Amino acid sequence: MSIMSCQNCGAKNRVEARGPGVKPVCGRCGAELPAADSHPVTLTDSTLGSALANAGARPVLVDCWAEWCGPCRALAPILESLAAESAGRYVVAKLDIDSNPRTAAQYGVQSIPTLLIFKNGALVDQMVGLQSKAAIQARLRAHV
Repeated sequence: MSIMSCQNCGAKNRVEARGPGVKPVCGRCGAELPAADSHPVTLTDSTLGSALANAGARPVLVDCWAEWCGPCRALAPILESLAAESAGRYVVAKLDIDSNPRTAAQYGVQSIPTLLIFKNGALVDQMVGLQSKAAIQARLRAHV
């Protein structure tokens, strides 16, 4: 089970994993909620805090990237795969550092790609540079 905020009205909704084709809807306004964790979530300076709070005790993997970065583009399919396989155990997110310099500065991101792992809203691990899927999975497993 995960908690998702409705993008339409902001209400928090408990979402349980269901079979294929079943789409969750907001309990307040009835708007369709995005499929839980099937793709990386896009974060900004202003949405990072709420995303960390909504994740609860689940780890949040944040990819600090930029469009012009070759290694960042090479990492993208790995992150898509991790998000699809997460089954609600963790959240995968992306943060474009060119558009969100405040968060990059706050966490000392000086090289990209940088992967930040948060748990209970606090930074618990960091990986710099292009990483293999197995290496990322091992770091996530330590925090699940």
